[in-house]
Amino acid sequence: MELGIQESEDRAFVHVPVLSQEVITGLAIRPSGHYLDATVGGGGHSELILAAAPDVRVTAIDRDEQAIAAAKTQLATYGDRVQFLLANFAEYQPNNILFDGIIADLGVSSHHLDVAKRGFSFRNAATLDMRMDTRQSLTAAEVINFWDESQLADIFFKYGEERLSRRIARRIVEQRPFETTTQLAEAIAYAVPRQYRYGRIHPATRVFQALRIVVNDELTSLETFINRAPDWLAPGGRIGIISFHSLEDRIVKHSLRASPLLKILTKKPITAQEDEIKQNPRSRSAKLRFAERRDMIS
Repeated sequence: MELGIQESEDRAFVHVPVLSQEVITGLAIRPSGHYLDATVGGGGHSELILAAAPDVRVTAIDRDEQAIAAAKTQLATYGDRVQFLLANFAEYQPNNILFDGIIADLGVSSHHLDVAKRGFSFRNAATLDMRMDTRQSLTAAEVINFWDESQLADIFFKYGEERLSRRIARRIVEQRPFETTTQLAEAIAYAVPRQYRYGRIHPATRVFQALRIVVNDELTSLETFINRAPDWLAPGGRIGIISFHSLEDRIVKHSLRASPLLKILTKKPITAQEDEIKQNPRSRSAKLRFAERRDMIS
């Protein structure tokens, strides 16, 4: 049975910042420092940065206009110490600013998952949207209803690591068009063997991850951002990136190591402690890696 699309639509933008203390410790916040929050979300990490030392400034960017609006409210007391910009971090241009630290939290916010109309989750019926930046034209509905079977199978396998990708793609093409998230999730569930249908995670989970990555061009944007970000750091400045699945973490790990400008500070990723996982179960899959800008002496 499909639940009403109106449910949870008006909920405020919420994103609980994960690994909060670890982020602040790892960034080694400096008094009067200037920091870039490349995925400000609801402003949680930025607020911690601003409060960590005197006269700290933050440039806060996000591709989601609802996130920017929420962060402006959350950080209003800091006045002109915060500059906001609606932008994809892959397209950001700092205009010769050198930051003392950069943080990027790649996770989907609680808002994206909990507000039905955004179409990221199949817990409630919603249109197949999944756009973080609602100004863009490509939606999950277009991918599911118009891309050919081989394209769908490929993205489910590549971005969702779904081993039954071809079987699922075949069923989707046979039954489309789909209008809602729950219709699609049900079709995926009945495309897989019964024992797979009742496994630890819902059989639609990996497909929804793949769709979200494709709609928002997440991995290409991440690669672009990590390749550019070291140039934005002042000597001794640090970059911390929080990833939530193996595809992201692989890019973060290898890209940070490949940069001649960076020294790796975390040989193994930092993960959430049990007390945080109890408070925020979504932190369980978070991995935080840090690197530091080298002093480039010619």
